[in-house]
Amino acid sequence: MNIGLIGLGNIGVHFGTRLLAAGHDLVVFDRNADAQQRLVDKGAKACDSARGMADQVEIVLLCLPMPRIVADVAAEVAQGSAVRIVLDLSTTGPSVTREIETLLTPQGIALVGAPVSGGTVAAERGTLAVMPAGPDAAYQEVEPLLRVLGKNIFYLGADPTLGQTMKIINNTLYATSMVASCEALVYGVKAGLDAKTMLDVINVSSGRSFATLERIPQCVLDRSFPVRFTTELLHKDVKMCMDEAEKLGVPMQVNPAARQFLAFAISQGDGPRDNVVPIRHIEQWAGVQFGEAPAA
Repeated sequence: MNIGLIGLGNIGVHFGTRLLAAGHDLVVFDRNADAQQRLVDKGAKACDSARGMADQVEIVLLCLPMPRIVADVAAEVAQGSAVRIVLDLSTTGPSVTREIETLLTPQGIALVGAPVSGGTVAAERGTLAVMPAGPDAAYQEVEPLLRVLGKNIFYLGADPTLGQTMKIINNTLYATSMVASCEALVYGVKAGLDAKTMLDVINVSSGRSFATLERIPQCVLDRSFPVRFTTELLHKDVKMCMDEAEKLGVPMQVNPAARQFLAFAISQGDGPRDNVVPIRHIEQWAGVQFGEAPAA
């Protein structure tokens, strides 16, 4: 397919790489020239604006960090003369997705909201979970692209907001389990348990989660803390979930505690750092450290 991709950051670059490797003609745009050049060097064609891209290709993919940025870019894309389908791979949230749908539909442009889960490693490997929702005909057309990007594809229906709802629920559950796991693991270290042994036990027992199975072993145990998904982006997703639940009159008592802890971590400068970095605050309060860097 002749397609366009807007947003070439930590995940978008992997999307572009995989689409090129699958043989698609790819037009790319990012306001960061260096990010754009990475994919041009791999064979993509550069474009200088979102509107310019929408005048060239029929399917535009979005992979952008914040809902308002997605909405602003979608408004530019809506003015294009060639685009027929917008495939939003960002975590945009249901309210802004509805706003974008209202913008695109009068122009004859179909919107498929297809947020993804799994992080940068899964994006690179093509093993992401993908949660598409939107008009069936448009979904059928973009499904081959989604199969290049992810492994587990769950079509959630014709309403493009449903994928976004599913994504913020998923990320909120991750955030809450991650914060709870950090607290419990730091407690275990202070009580005298070995950090790795704790993870080994938990990960074959009922307390396991994505945080204990992957994020904490890969990022905290060796104290490497690579940036895979920032604290500020995770906080954004959890806050969206709280806001959307409130609109529907659904009470939440436990998940807001995780949001509050993430907000505290951001106030301490952890916003651009990976979302497991805030374990350091718990460690500082407890006076112990979970895991250790390998010997030089």
